[in-house]
Amino acid sequence: MKVIIPLAGFGTRLRPHTFTKPKPLVNVAGKPVLGHILDKLAGLDIEEIIFVTGYLGDQIEAYVSANYSFPARYVEQKELKGQAHALYLTRDYVQGPVLIIFVDTIFETDLRHLEQSDADGILYVKQVEDPRRFGVAVLEDGRVTRLIEKPSGFEHNLAVIGVYYIRDSQWLMRAIEELIARDIKTQGEYFLADALQLMIDQGARMVANRLEVWEDCGKPETVLHTNRYLLDQGHGQVVPTENSIIIPPVYIARTARVVNSIVGPYVTIADEGVIKDSIVRDSIIDERAHIEDAMLAGSLIGRDAKVSGSFERLNVGDSSQVDFAGREAS
Repeated sequence: MKVIIPLAGFGTRLRPHTFTKPKPLVNVAGKPVLGHILDKLAGLDIEEIIFVTGYLGDQIEAYVSANYSFPARYVEQKELKGQAHALYLTRDYVQGPVLIIFVDTIFETDLRHLEQSDADGILYVKQVEDPRRFGVAVLEDGRVTRLIEKPSGFEHNLAVIGVYYIRDSQWLMRAIEELIARDIKTQGEYFLADALQLMIDQGARMVANRLEVWEDCGKPETVLHTNRYLLDQGHGQVVPTENSIIIPPVYIARTARVVNSIVGPYVTIADEGVIKDSIVRDSIIDERAHIEDAMLAGSLIGRDAKVSGSFERLNVGDSSQVDFAGREAS
């Protein structure tokens, strides 16, 4: 089985952080989102993982090559024409079954028995309160009969979370080719849901696997929610600190420093981050960020940023400097 991971988007909802790093490299619970996804593939019989990269794709390749040893291929999506277009770029490299994973999401499920299914496709879904920014599946007797991308109403609320198993990858590629030839677009893009609908219309038997755990990583507030979930699930780490109080769960990198501070709960501090004379809770502090004489909650602090003062929900990108009044100085 091959795995395709599309990650060429700009990640606009996570700016300013995604001005300088791809969205999949945003840190949650001590590791980039992409790392948490790749760890879930351990134990699967994977022939190759194909990454469809774009903006800042060199950072993706550097991270994967430094931390993982599986066979990898990188395909660049130079024009952002949508999910289906991204997948179509891999058509010359796939045969047989393929697992497709979008990296906006942290999920919990056992993927080891996928190839034992006799379905043409498996879509992973979860019931949501507001389905309007997702693709949703419509089921009849357990079978997917219709897919709707970003519905306008609330009638159907089984969101497709961004994990798909397709038994015949070339059937999918033919459906995408038809999609593009007929110029079938949703909101100006070629969506995977529309290609899968073509397969369903051609007789493909698609089934849905429901998940209990799905953590979205597409917006600042959902990134913080995912950080809380992962820390609660045992991804925390505590290292010696200096005259400080640590309230678990937290993740503190071994090269980070915490001095005269109260940290936690639900705080991630990445490598070489410094917390001094501060109180920090429910926040993610990226590499080499320096927090001093500060009170932080519900905050995302970028690499090399410097922060002092009292804030609720501060969101600053890499190399920023924010003073006590909350004005961005640089």
